[in-house]
Amino acid sequence: MNDKIEQLLQSPYYIIDILPMQVPENSLGQYFAVEEYYLKDNQFEEIKRKHINLVLKLNCYRDISIDEEAVINPSPKHIAREMRKRYLYIMLGESMILSEPDDTHMTVFNPDPQLLELIKAIAAGEGLYVWKPSC
Repeated sequence: MNDKIEQLLQSPYYIIDILPMQVPENSLGQYFAVEEYYLKDNQFEEIKRKHINLVLKLNCYRDISIDEEAVINPSPKHIAREMRKRYLYIMLGESMILSEPDDTHMTVFNPDPQLLELIKAIAAGEGLYVWKPSC
């Protein structure tokens, strides 16, 4: 499994975020102050709930597994608990979502066109955005 994760980490990726696009490096705004605000208490819990909702809704359409665990389609309660407490590699066939317990975004690696459209639709319903980084 580790080889597959390493390979996927090198593949094309998209960001699932609270912002509609990447903030330019030379932005005149106050990105870091705003990010710090969203990382606090209730604001962050609301974002994490949206992340969990997205993954659970996605699991209605696609089989998922969690990094080293052999279980296909673990219980929603288990998925939610793991997403809140640790870095999680959520496997979707040949694609993967990286969920970090302390960040306002998730990253989806190597999504096929149908998966990407499904993620975009679910994300929009949760008030999230999906965009490709310009790096």
